[in-house]
Amino acid sequence: MQKTIISTLIFLFTLTSVIAQAGLQPSPEAQAAMKKLHGMAGFWRGTGWIQMGPQRHEFNQTEDVQLKVNGSIVVVDGLGKDATDSTQIIHQAFAVISYDQQAGKYLMRAFRADGNYVDADFKFLEDGRIQWGFTHPMAGEVRYTIELTDKKWTEKGAMSRDGKSWMPFFEMNLEKRP
Repeated sequence: MQKTIISTLIFLFTLTSVIAQAGLQPSPEAQAAMKKLHGMAGFWRGTGWIQMGPQRHEFNQTEDVQLKVNGSIVVVDGLGKDATDSTQIIHQAFAVISYDQQAGKYLMRAFRADGNYVDADFKFLEDGRIQWGFTHPMAGEVRYTIELTDKKWTEKGAMSRDGKSWMPFFEMNLEKRP
């Protein structure tokens, strides 16, 4: 008898949780904001370079971008391998992008290969490009600008210690794969 009551309670709790979540949908504002990013979804492949110090590294890059949780978040999984030795990872990152309805802005948490992360500013520029960035204690301001079309993704990274003069240190050019 006691097992039957416990089983019934577990069933009712599970059913209530499922019913409660069935109606959860992003607000129209969040849906509209995130829809701007849906064009990123897909598998991208191309080349890039990064220069931190005197040596420039060329790499082959992939970006796997997926929409999750009713399209209310975008997950970006990037991997860059050395152009001449594919066993060497040059660039690796993982990011989650969402929209904060209360603050009226995008949120981006970007994880690096060393296990650390940054909470980056993320916005659309007036010309439609995407810009995201953060402040690094040693490099100063770091920003990435993405130009995205249906089939091409160009991303350029630059850093500045004074907020006025910018030094390029990163670029990748990708094409969307079917």
